[in-house]
Amino acid sequence: MTTIVKKLKVLFDFLRLPSDGLVSRLTQIHDKMAGNPAFSNPPVDLAVFLTAITTYSASVVAALDGSKQVKAIMKKQREGLVKMAEQLGHYVEAASNNDPVTFTSSGFEIRSTARVPTPPLAQPPINSVDQGKSGEMLVNVGPVQNARIYEVEYAPVSTGGTSPVWTKMTVATVRKPVPVQDLTPGTTYLFHVRAFGTPGFTDWSQPVQRMCI
Repeated sequence: MTTIVKKLKVLFDFLRLPSDGLVSRLTQIHDKMAGNPAFSNPPVDLAVFLTAITTYSASVVAALDGSKQVKAIMKKQREGLVKMAEQLGHYVEAASNNDPVTFTSSGFEIRSTARVPTPPLAQPPINSVDQGKSGEMLVNVGPVQNARIYEVEYAPVSTGGTSPVWTKMTVATVRKPVPVQDLTPGTTYLFHVRAFGTPGFTDWSQPVQRMCI
């Protein structure tokens, strides 16, 4: 019996994103694709893409004065950005060879293709966060059934009420502790995790806090 493997598809939800969310998402895609050996021949020049993101971000600020002309320019720039992002997304679909780790290393998110209701994945827990070598923490994640990949995010604890700035990493298995490296000794970090499977992503786990030494 032949098993049909569903091809991974990009979540093209750019049109519903607010301006700041779009800038953040596209900047992440640029940063993860730039220098990524899995995507060495993108159909859009990434330097041009980054310039377009920066220009659009400036137009969003300029449009706050309510000028119709500036808003029209901003709208046109947004349409161009989304078109470039869609070109990059289709390229990632083809170049990732249906490997979810390679796919998500591009910064694009995977669209769930389930056509019938499927049981949600269990929420993966962080069982512990242990010190590795200096500047390294080992995140022990509890595996869940039917998970294809896991995403671990970490951020230094923010001060002054500001939101944490998260860094994301994708791993195919959590049978061994996930090493998080290049951390700053003496800094306290937050860690949380989520899993991806046929139903899509789980929610993020409750964050675990630990100081790195």
